[in-house]
Amino acid sequence: MVNEPSRLSAQDWARAALEAIAKGGLAAVAVEPLARTLGVTKGSFYAHYRTRDELVAAALTEWTRSHGADGLSWYADIADPEQRLRELVTAVVQAVQPLAPSVHLSLLGDRNDPRVRDAVRQVNQARLEVLTQTYRELGLSPERAASRARVAYAAILGLMHLAQTDPDGTDPAVLADEATAAFLPRA
Repeated sequence: MVNEPSRLSAQDWARAALEAIAKGGLAAVAVEPLARTLGVTKGSFYAHYRTRDELVAAALTEWTRSHGADGLSWYADIADPEQRLRELVTAVVQAVQPLAPSVHLSLLGDRNDPRVRDAVRQVNQARLEVLTQTYRELGLSPERAASRARVAYAAILGLMHLAQTDPDGTDPAVLADEATAAFLPRA
């Protein structure tokens, strides 16, 4: 059954574009294949966007919102910094399914596109701010907190990459516990 164009929102199209980006980068965002995936005609697309570039911009805005400051607000509200760190790491490790595509990692292949560079910068900045604040609350100086946040974030991105490329890797719960233990400052 084909959905009526009016039933799909601009956000539905943006989310479909994000799924395409995760699987194949910006080049995978094409109106006809997305319309087929969504079960609609191209007319549905044009009811919301004038151009593919508008859709790409909307998809990047959605990703920045959902994976940047807005998406992290729940974690930032966790009062105990050790628990916050544990929840962040667990969410990353357990949410990424083996061999599942990642928008973040796929966007790195398009990092020369200024829109992508800006979106990745915004998401990275929001994530680093939460991690830096967490390490400050765990007792590290501002400089050490910022450095530790960068190292932890680099490791988290590495864990995302491993989860995508190593289907026989360690159990996600065990990996989350080990990563959290490694990321916590020692007394």
